[in-house]
Amino acid sequence: MQHHSQTTRRSFLKKAGAAGAGALAVPYLATVPIFGKDAPSNKLNVALLGCGGEGRGVTPWGENVLALCDVDARCLAEAKKRAPKAKGYEDYRKLLDEEKALDAVVIAPGQRWHVPMSRRAMAAGKHVFCEKPLAHSAAQARQIRELAKQSPKLVTQVGSQGGSTDTFRRSMEIIQAGVLGQIREAYTWMDRGCPPSRNFDTKADPIPKELNWDFWCGPSKVLPFKNHYLGFCLNWGPWLEFGDGHLADMGAHAINLPWRALKLGPPLSCSVEIPEPLKDSYPSATRIHWEFAARENLPPVKLWWHDGGKTGVPAELVKEVLTTHRPFPGNGVLFAGEKGILWSDAWGTGGIVKMKDEAKGRGVLDHPACKSVPVTLPRAGGGHMGEFVAACKGGPKTFQGFETAADIAQIAMVGIVTMRFGKPIEWDDAALAVKGAPEADPLVHRPERPKWL
Repeated sequence: MQHHSQTTRRSFLKKAGAAGAGALAVPYLATVPIFGKDAPSNKLNVALLGCGGEGRGVTPWGENVLALCDVDARCLAEAKKRAPKAKGYEDYRKLLDEEKALDAVVIAPGQRWHVPMSRRAMAAGKHVFCEKPLAHSAAQARQIRELAKQSPKLVTQVGSQGGSTDTFRRSMEIIQAGVLGQIREAYTWMDRGCPPSRNFDTKADPIPKELNWDFWCGPSKVLPFKNHYLGFCLNWGPWLEFGDGHLADMGAHAINLPWRALKLGPPLSCSVEIPEPLKDSYPSATRIHWEFAARENLPPVKLWWHDGGKTGVPAELVKEVLTTHRPFPGNGVLFAGEKGILWSDAWGTGGIVKMKDEAKGRGVLDHPACKSVPVTLPRAGGGHMGEFVAACKGGPKTFQGFETAADIAQIAMVGIVTMRFGKPIEWDDAALAVKGAPEADPLVHRPERPKWL
């Protein structure tokens, strides 16, 4: 399902360092914990919801991990090896009800669970670190953004680790300072591919005795169990009932820098091209195009996403990149400006600037054309999770909170709506709807099975 050239999430982390529907009406219910010299402990009381490899990889084990939760007893047992004194749960609702001393939760099951668990935890007054993709629909993205706005005392952060690197934030400063001139086009791509879109297998595998399959499906429909759904996001993620494929997964990284650096806001329109009929799973390749309006003194912007082995970057820009990077990168983000270009990997890290009069580019941290640009953004000295933990202990606000991450997730979800709708759309952000197409509403507001919420 993926090419050998792609960067894995674990290798990136090594490089980078470091309630149901009613919950929206309850902005904050618990007392914010006190840390520092007046606190009984300088450590956060943390719980992990979703104990697979993703969750175990991001949990701040140096804090006080009180509780662990997973519907698969095998994953729970693996996490218990890291925190043997932590209490184990199958039901996250029971954990949130019983663990009164809890300060924060790390949420890392599949995409279908991210908003339901986040809103329940926030309604209980807990700080929330949630893995990406943040939302499983455009409506969910809007809901979690508004809940974060209504809960200003709660710390939130999404797992887009690239946003906590110095090169990501320096790239933002350079672009917003106008070093590249006006930017009207940006490209994002990822060399991951899937098999051609296919239907669910209706012949069930035996359900492991350690797994509560009904609970695993949670807010999604209960499908016939297949072993290939379990494990990393590349297992369950392509199945549209449970996830939204590479666009949601890697788009949470790749769309992050363009949205932030260009101050994009919501898209006006979207079109999608795929090479085969869409069935129950993500297609083998996608070409997605969004249009964004002019903002302040900034021009309209066209943003592209490609996966499945093609970059979609025009040949003249490919030549510009090849002056500095050979072979052409298998994943990335590229800004095409009047005076030059800036490109990075798909996480928005390792940015390189090449001005039009230069033979080759240089890194964003030491490019001569960028040295006069002031540092305006805070730097995450403690890494991505360190920034979250510090904010929970009274430090500066997180950079990747839900109020911004939800808007980035919504761009991807508008792409998914367009793909499933089967034709280009105009997006009405105020109404949270496809203009002139009420038949698309079920794609915007995905139903949630209430049994486990």
